[in-house]
Amino acid sequence: MSVVEAHRAVDAVWRLESARIIAGLARIVRDVGLAEDLAQEALVAALRQWPESGIPPNPGAWLMATAKHQAIDRVRRDERLQRNVDLLGQELRSRQQAAIFGGSPDLDAVADDDFVADDVLRLMFVACHPVLPAEARVALTLRLIGGLSTGEIARAFLTAEPTIAQRIVRAKRTLAHRQVPFEVPPASERPARLASVLEVVYLIFNEGYTATAGDSWTRPELCYEALRLGRMLAELSPNEPEVHGLAALMEIQSSRMRARLGPAGEPVPLLEQNRGTWDQLLIRRGFAALLRAQSLGQPAGPYVLQAAIAACHASARSGDGTDWAQIAALYELLGQVMPTPVVELNRAVAVGMAFGPARGLELADALTSLPELRNYHLLPSVRADFLAKLGRQEESRAEYARAASLTRNAAERAVLLERAAACSPGDA
Repeated sequence: MSVVEAHRAVDAVWRLESARIIAGLARIVRDVGLAEDLAQEALVAALRQWPESGIPPNPGAWLMATAKHQAIDRVRRDERLQRNVDLLGQELRSRQQAAIFGGSPDLDAVADDDFVADDVLRLMFVACHPVLPAEARVALTLRLIGGLSTGEIARAFLTAEPTIAQRIVRAKRTLAHRQVPFEVPPASERPARLASVLEVVYLIFNEGYTATAGDSWTRPELCYEALRLGRMLAELSPNEPEVHGLAALMEIQSSRMRARLGPAGEPVPLLEQNRGTWDQLLIRRGFAALLRAQSLGQPAGPYVLQAAIAACHASARSGDGTDWAQIAALYELLGQVMPTPVVELNRAVAVGMAFGPARGLELADALTSLPELRNYHLLPSVRADFLAKLGRQEESRAEYARAASLTRNAAERAVLLERAAACSPGDA
């Protein structure tokens, strides 16, 4: 095997197995930073050995066993973790021979699969701990759970790679300094901590679904990474309705990815999309996840309600056939559990679609004094749409131009400027 082939194999295995390996190591050494270092050392060993020996039958097990071997050396040098030496040594003596030197080791056994689900869930709670700022939680989650490199994360968020690297390093130091335990939080703390995990996954998804900056309207790789994390989280938390609600929301929204871009990569609004290109498999998966969330018998939370709204869109065969009154009612419920200006803006859109642009514009106008939306480009964009429908073309053009000046996404700016140019004063 060539070095290039070994690199490709290691990259593929790392993307699939990194969360399991780091989580398993973190349970043992109780230090996320050290766990990732040990996993990286195992990768270096693979790059050194696989070109000569070939890819082992179970590469994930090989990496886990090799990392644990590295852990023994580290633990012996660290008096604080001395109590783990016997445990690691006993485990490795019985398992490492088969994992490293060939044969067909039981991957589940070598990777401690009895603990894997809990380990990965613990790692998610640690990476998304509220003690970290949101941008650090996103970077650390993509690094530890998603297996992305700092370069990949930096490119995804149009951020300098050293900045991402610093965020990750600072996050690890903060977790160590604050002595954040490697554990699923107790029941009393779990709802708040779970909300942080879900927030991070959805932040990742939203950045992929509608990029906040740059030349591209979407970044599908981030959407699919968030979707993978959401599916994993749903498997690890089967009795949490909001987890299944988020999974449902991302499945249904992901179904539209191909339809959201025109031939030149320009944004295509929801009502103008070719619904025949929506991915029906993802829609079915989303509906199944939503039904699972609703079957748990708890009051609908924000993700379940947003998934229900997405399901209304997915159920309509055309934009004209959309049940906008039902969507407006769902947004009203959403506003009660998640009272934010953006939710109110979305409700204004739904009300305008259901009951006329004058009603929608009235609700949107009431939001213009809110400081949270002062520089939010979608507020003038929504007002421009309603104004155009009401025949107030000059006002509409000004609002489209204002929206274009506020967005940082080049593709969206171009569309907004085109709409502004299309507003003819003579039509007023």
